[in-house]
Amino acid sequence: MLSSPHLPALIPGPLAAEEAGVAPATIRKWVQLGHLRAVGKAGRAQLFRLEDVFAAERATRRRPRTA
Repeated sequence: MLSSPHLPALIPGPLAAEEAGVAPATIRKWVQLGHLRAVGKAGRAQLFRLEDVFAAERATRRRPRTA
C-alpha cells in the first residue's frame, strides 16, 4: 500500500525518539512542556508527525556557549 503524498506519516513515540536521536523520555517531556503534540493514537501509543518531531528537536536544541 502506498501512502498518499498529502497525508503525513505518523510514527509512535519510541520511533520518533530514535529518529530525533533522543531518549523516549525526551519525547514525553517535549509533549509535557508543549514543544510537541501527538496527532493521533494507536492503542495506548501516541503518534507524531515526523516533521513535528524535528521541529521540536530544533526548538529545544541547546545552543553552544560562547566565550
